[in-house]
Amino acid sequence: MADEVKVTVDGMVCSFCAQGIKRAFSEVLSVDTVDINLDQKLVTLVTKKDHQLKDEEITSLIKDSGYEVVKIERNFARGYPNLPANVN
Repeated sequence: MADEVKVTVDGMVCSFCAQGIKRAFSEVLSVDTVDINLDQKLVTLVTKKDHQLKDEEITSLIKDSGYEVVKIERNFARGYPNLPANVN
């Protein structure tokens, strides 16, 4: 099943910033969708079914784009249906 990963990013302040991050993750084979909320400085990634995306890979891509990771949260309810939806 797919996993949802929410990444809070420091330094992402404009649409140009968002485009660069979105482009970087769009090139990753395990990523299905990338959504960016500039107001919350939040990047939401959904992996393809049966694919994983490690925190180290996320952090590396964000840093290579010129930004810093503040926090990574995973929504395990998408990938593990037996767990409650609020488990992060």
